[in-house]
Formats: sequence, C-alpha cells, structure tokens
Amino acid sequence: MNESPPPLPKALSEETAERALQLRSLLQQADYAYYVLDSPLMEDPVYDQLYRELQALESEYPQLIVPDSPTQRVGGKPAAQFNSVRHNIPLYSLENAFSLEEFAKWQERWQRQVGGGAMSSCPPLERVEYTCELKIDGAALALTYENGLFVRGATRGDGITGEDITQNLRTIRSLPLRLNLESPPPLVEVRGEAFLPFDEFERLNRERQQVGADPFANPRNAAAGTLRQLDSQIVSQRRLQFFAYTLHLPQQPKSQWESLEWLHRAGFLVNPHRQLCQSAEEVAAYFQYWETGRRTLPYLTDGVVVKLNDCQLQERLGSTQKFPRWAIALKYPAEEAPTIVREITVNVGRTGAVTPMAIMEPVHLAGTIVQRATLHNRDRIAELDIRVGDTVIIRKAGEIIPEVRRVLPELRPAEAKPFQMPSHCPECGSRLVLPTGEAVTRCVNSSCPAILRGSLVHWASRDALDIRGLGEKIAVLLLENGLVHSLADLYDLSVEQIAALDGLGRKSGENLLKALEETKKQPWARVLYGLGIRHVGSATAQLLADNFPTVEQLSGASAASLASVYGVGPEIAESVVNWFSLSANQKLIERLQAAGLQLSSVDKSPEVSSNLAGKTFVLTGTLPTLKRSEAKELIEKAGGKVSTSISAKTDYLVVGEEAGSKLAKARNLGIAELSEQELLKMLQEFSFR
Repeated sequence: MNESPPPLPKALSEETAERALQLRSLLQQADYAYYVLDSPLMEDPVYDQLYRELQALESEYPQLIVPDSPTQRVGGKPAAQFNSVRHNIPLYSLENAFSLEEFAKWQERWQRQVGGGAMSSCPPLERVEYTCELKIDGAALALTYENGLFVRGATRGDGITGEDITQNLRTIRSLPLRLNLESPPPLVEVRGEAFLPFDEFERLNRERQQVGADPFANPRNAAAGTLRQLDSQIVSQRRLQFFAYTLHLPQQPKSQWESLEWLHRAGFLVNPHRQLCQSAEEVAAYFQYWETGRRTLPYLTDGVVVKLNDCQLQERLGSTQKFPRWAIALKYPAEEAPTIVREITVNVGRTGAVTPMAIMEPVHLAGTIVQRATLHNRDRIAELDIRVGDTVIIRKAGEIIPEVRRVLPELRPAEAKPFQMPSHCPECGSRLVLPTGEAVTRCVNSSCPAILRGSLVHWASRDALDIRGLGEKIAVLLLENGLVHSLADLYDLSVEQIAALDGLGRKSGENLLKALEETKKQPWARVLYGLGIRHVGSATAQLLADNFPTVEQLSGASAASLASVYGVGPEIAESVVNWFSLSANQKLIERLQAAGLQLSSVDKSPEVSSNLAGKTFVLTGTLPTLKRSEAKELIEKAGGKVSTSISAKTDYLVVGEEAGSKLAKARNLGIAELSEQELLKMLQEFSFR
C-alpha cells in the first residue's frame, strides 16, 4: 500500500513564532531555577499551562520544534551542593489533566492501547479499578531500604539523577528508619512526598520574622528549602512529614491498593483519604468532593492522582519517555482573588523592554502571598483600562508571575485617572521608542544602567561565561562606582578597584579576576550567547557557532544565509544582523578579542573521517572515566550522533555500570554493544586525520 505524503507544514505567523520563543525562554528559566537553584520562579499551574501551550504550538507547527525546547527533554540538571546519585528506578513525573474532559481523553488513550490486542490477559474494561490519592504539594523523594534498613534517600532531581539527602531525611519522624516487618525483603524502593503542614509552616514563618529573616512564600518552597539544608539539625527542628505512595519490590503486589496497604503495614504514613474507585464516575465524584474539601486539610494539595489499580495492567501499559501511561494528575484550576492596585510602575529589562507592573494590596493566592502582577505592555493596559485605585481580579495561570485578569470598574474611585506609559526611561532618562509593529516599548540606550546591569548578570550566568562571584549585587556596585560601562570593561578591572567596593576586599578582587581569566577559555558559542543578542538562546548560539565558526563570518553574514540554518529562521537572523550593524557592538567585539575571549571555534581537526558519519549511539549506565557529556562530545566530534532512546536505527549502545532498561531493549533489537574502552578505541581509529 502506498503511503500518502505527509501534509505540508502550516504557515507560521511572526506572532506565533514570537510566542513560542517567549514560552521556551520562560520554561528554560523556570527549569533552571527549580532544578538547579532550588528557587522556583513560578507556581506549578503556571508552568503547566505554559508547557501545554508550547506543546500545542509545536504540535500545530512542527517547524517550531528546536533542540533546546523544554518539550524535547525530560528534565533539568540536579543542583551541585549535594552528592548526585542515580535512581535505581527512574522517577517519572505525571501527565496533567485540568478537567474531567481531559481525564476522559486520557482514559480513551490507554483503553485504545489495551484494545490493540496485546493485552488480552488484562481484566475487562468495565471491571477496571482506579486508586485515587490526594496530590500533595511538596517535594518528591526516593527511599531505598536494604534488609529492612533505610540506607539512602534522594530528591527527584531530573528523574534519573537526584541529590543524596539521606541525613536530612533521617530526621523526618513519619519516615521509618527500619521497616515494621518481621521478614523484610532484601531491597525495597519507596517513593513519596515530603511536605510541611500548615501549622508548622505558620510556626516556622513566625520564628523567622522574629529574627528578621524573610518568611517562606508557601509550604512547598519551605519544604524544598528545608530538605536542602546542609545542617540536619535545622531539618529536624522543622518537623517535616512524609506520605508514601509508590512501592517497588522484587515481587510486586498485584495492585496499587495492596501496595498502599503494604506501605502502611511497614510503618509508613499513607494518606488516609485515598479511595479505591470502581468506575470513572466514582473518580469524578472523588475529584469534585475534594475540590472544596481540600480547604479543610492541614496540608496543601493541588489535585488528585489517579492510577490504574491493577499492577499487571500498569506494567503492560508502560511509560513514555516522560510519563507513566497508567497514571495521571487531575489538577484543580488556578485560583483567582480580588485586590486593589496601589501603584503602577515600570521595569526596564536587559533587552530594554519596558514592562509595566501593578503593585497591589497583598493577597493570598494559591498558597502564596501576591503583591505584584505584570501588565505586559501599553496595549494590555489600554485593554484593561487599569488605574491606580482599581479593584482587580488576579490569577496564577499562564505567566511567570500573577496576572491581572480583569478590572471591576464599578468599584473604581471617582478620582482614578488613566495610566500613561512614560515617555522617557526611568533609569537613564533617554526617550523611549515603540518599534513599528511591536507592542513593547523599549529603551534603546545601550549605556542605560538597567540594560547594562542585566547584560552583566547575563554575561556571568551559568550557560554563558559562568563567572562565579559576579551576581547582581556586584554588578550594581561596579556600575554605581563607574568602573564598568561595557562588558569589555570587566577585563580592565584591577584587584585594587574591586577591593575598594563596599563589602568586598582583596580576596574578592583576586577571585573575581581569576574567574574573569577563566572566561577566556570558554568556547565561541558561550561567548555568543553571553552577548545577549535578542532571540539568541544558548541552543541557537551553538547552532550559529557551528555554522559560522568565527565572529567575522557571523558578523558578515546576510540575513538570508543566517535564516537558512535549521532552527534559526528570519526573526533571529534579522536580530543578529541588526546587532552586528551597531558601531557600539562592533567596538565591543574588538575589545573582547583584544582581551583574549574566544570569538572563533578552535578547529583541532580540519578533516573528519566519514566512518562515524551517520552512525547513531546511545549511552546507558555510568561510564568508568567519562561523563556522558564528554562521551557525547567525543562522538559528535568524530561525526557520529548521540540519541537518548533506543530504536531500530541505533547502531551502537555504549554500556556502563548500572545500565538501565535500554540494555535489554538493545539486546532484543540486536544492537551492537560497546564498553567505554571499545568506544575510545573506535574513536581513536576514526580520529581526525
């Protein structure tokens, strides 16, 4: 049978492309803040809605999919303050549903798979049971017990690798250090959620305020921050609780309900409000009851986790790369709340974008205290007709911080006046401009303190030049003291100048200069990203550096040649051309070159053997000497490709210790296996000539 050709991609508007760029940027920032800095930028419902919007755009317009999209990976990196550990069994996140209609679609999906004929031994669909558990808003943990003793506890991290926080977890009284079983199995894996009850959260915040410390924003952040304390005595004082909800045994129970009963007998605290449902209708009733009933609970919950009860059915349905197919998180909608606007200010960002912000009477919203909400741009202000003194409805949905949903004009004070965007920059006094076809007002003075401050912080960020010791506080000091007027000025600083700054000293100066010297070893792609060219993220910078290996080639490239690079496109191309056309930026490049920054790719091997070209490798387990990133880089330099999943197109599986399920799948497909030593030998044979 002849297959019909795939449909042509839909025409993509500039507005849609810009929205996708914004979504990718916001989600990448949120991933880094949540997984690495442990300082969340947004609430879960906000992230979920942004993620789903990006998924929908990429589904409708496949040409929007780029390698650095958050939808193309499982998770972020774990933080570095604790020892990293690999989970014995991956900690998958859950797919979300935000209504009973979406829950019904999830049911249709798994039932279609069952109906495909591969699961004839499963129970009839009309007799399928569901286990419903309240979704606790805390921190997911993985616990390991050997011969009944608690030996390791780790954070979820990226689902594959987490942080070893065993000593901290030993302080949680509801977490048994020894299983309450006469003959415990040799190995038990338990998953669950650590959380802070409301009364303990309030006690903790009262104590913090008494000593002048900032209160925690919500119980979830307090729990996450507590678990990452380096002093376990502090953790002990904060009285965390733990609910267990997943069990992995050598001989698994027949159902999720039996697993919960086993956990309860073994000494774990299991949520008492769990329910075994005999139908989807019972699930819906449970979900609807707890939408209001959760307000009486002594802890925070934001939804219901629904699991197919039969473990055999769970095993056969399996998982995608991100989610188990047999479970779903049925979440409650974001909350809304009224408050009063006390002030409208504007903020100038790194790109010069001037964003209006509403300062409001503090209000509790979805477990946090909210006082600020973005107003986006002058068009949004005009649409809302928002004024100081207005009563507004705010919500947490779809933005990185709360947004104003609507104004209640009937409650408007008589003296309230329409808000006017400023004509001049509040930071530098330059006249603001509104570029043709855009809604965002901008400051275009490259010497504006706000732009320069943001540029310095971005230049020093982890994905750019990674300058430890150069944060916003130091950037402000450098600017206020007139020491830096350009990124290049950083490389003219002396120890004495830095040591003279308020709160610093000679040691700080020496450390900062040492960190600046290290930036001269950073590759061209990182330098390019650090320049902060609009729309050029870290992945796009790598694409550009790969295709234009010197700054001369990139700065001299036409918009057409730039846009021809897959993943770049006309909007990014125009932004790059415009950036390099400015004389101030040309001068900056000259000074950075003179300072010794890498503004070209170091080409150690002009000719690549074609023997690895087109070969696909997959890595699994822990390699003896190489990090995965190092192995990936070596393979790609030799012309090969590294994939994250096994398929019939995979040529080699590189196997390390504690290899996971990829090894079994590769053997079923007859894929060649390589040890690290064999890989290195192959790379040596196919090395650059």
